[in-house]
Formats: sequence, structure tokens, C-alpha cells
Amino acid sequence: MSAESSVSSLEFTGERFTPECVREIWYEHWARYAFVLPLARGKRVLDAACGEGFGSALLAREAREVVGVDVSAEAVAHAQARYGAARNLRYLRGDCTQLDLPGAEFDLIVSMETLEHVAEQEAMLAGFARVLVDDGIFVVSSPDKRIYSDVAGFRNEFHVRELYREELLDLLKPHFPEVRLYGQKLLFQSAIWSLDEVMPQTGLAATTAEQSEDGVTLVKSGLLYDPLYFIAVCSRRPLAALPQAALFGDRAESVYRHYDHEVRKNIAAGGRIVELETQNEVLRAEIERLRTMSR
Repeated sequence: MSAESSVSSLEFTGERFTPECVREIWYEHWARYAFVLPLARGKRVLDAACGEGFGSALLAREAREVVGVDVSAEAVAHAQARYGAARNLRYLRGDCTQLDLPGAEFDLIVSMETLEHVAEQEAMLAGFARVLVDDGIFVVSSPDKRIYSDVAGFRNEFHVRELYREELLDLLKPHFPEVRLYGQKLLFQSAIWSLDEVMPQTGLAATTAEQSEDGVTLVKSGLLYDPLYFIAVCSRRPLAALPQAALFGDRAESVYRHYDHEVRKNIAAGGRIVELETQNEVLRAEIERLRTMSR
């Protein structure tokens, strides 16, 4: 039995993801770290607000060193017990708005779904910039307030300061002049794609199709969806080539299979409803016939 499997899971409260979650939320959270994994190769990495610790452990597979920091003592203790056996991985308790770490310590900083949980976002960004080496990379994800909350009519009780697209960029650019913005949204895979209008070509660009008002199907370059989350890759120096898009899923296609199961269940229920309605009509007709005979 591995050390990971021998440690009980962290309770899921809705505030932080745990790997025991399934389907949609699993796709979303794992996709972000899988997207960053190639950038971690051989690097000193800070996973800021690491939560349960799964992402830090994944990055440690490629990184030279990974430090996971979280404000929750419970989460840090759990992460250390579950993943801390890796020699290049350690977890520390700390406040990401007041990082007690040396300057220029990390080549890569990752902070997934953290910004919206804190009010002191400017202080947090300044701290990340301080502990990142001059040519380092900072990757941050955060929900798009317009789609996540406004359009959906949804309020997440754990979010204290969600950001619109321009607000996110205004927050990042004073510290990181170079920003490549990606969108993320759950399809039958978790999709991450570039939102920048001009981006160095790195292979085949993702495409999307839509129908115009007259029914003509238009095929365009780029995934023209409204993202639910933003992922920004940031640096003080010009960034090297990055992928146009990334898709993340599992071999079992669990999200699609769940969807397909529900669709088939609904189709079967619809067929049964029609069958019962037909039987009902037959019974009504028989009741009416018997009434007529008894008069």
C-alpha cells in the first residue's frame, strides 16, 4: 500500500478541492496542474495555497524542488502525511499575502483558485513577484466573475473578491508586463485555450464551429467560448512558445459516461411516460364505455 493510499482523505467542505471528488470538479482542478507540469521540469516551484497538496505532488514529479504553502494547518499536516515522502517536496504553513520566504527563491510560482479567496490581492501579487527570480514564471487561475457569478446567478460563499477579465489583467501587469491569458471551461474534457489575439504559432491551433443566423456553419480558429476560469502565465521577460490549447480527460471518459447515462435514463423515462399516458387513455376510454353501458 502506498503512503498516499494509507492516509485518510481530507474532508471536502466546498472550500478546497480533494482528489476524491469526481467528474467535473476533478477535471477542472487536475487540468490546471497538468497544464503547468511541463513548465515545472527541473525548476524550483512554489505552489501557493496548495490546499490538499495533490497539485504540489504532481509538480514534484518533474520539478527539482516543490514547496507547497497553505494557511490551513490541517491541510498542511494532511499534505505532508500524504505526499511528503517525496524528497523534493515539502509543505509549509503560511499566509500567501505575507510570504515569509527569501526573495528570488523560485523559478516557477503556481497559485490555482486563490485570488478570489483573499481581499489583499495586491499584497499577494507583490509577494509572489518578490520571491520569483527575475526570469521566472508565475501561473495563476481565477474564475471569470462575469460567467461564473453574473451570468450564472451564482454566489460562492468562499469567494471574497472575484475579478472580471480587465480587473485580473490590471492586477497582474504592474508586476508582470508579459501576460498570456488562457480560458478554461469544462467540455467533455477540461479545455484550456489561449485568449490572446496574437500568439506565436506552436502547432495546429484549436478550432471551433458556430452557426450564423441564416444557419450557415462557420469554422474559426480558436475556441470562442466564454471561459469560466482564467489562467494567466506571467513573467518579467518575454515568454517562450506556449501551447495554443490543452485538453484534459481520463481514459474512462467519466464525465461523458455520466452524461450519456443521464441522457439514456431520461430517454427511457420519457418512453415510459408515453407508455403510461397511452395506458391511461385506454383506461379512460374503458371507463367511459362502462359508464355509457350502465346508463
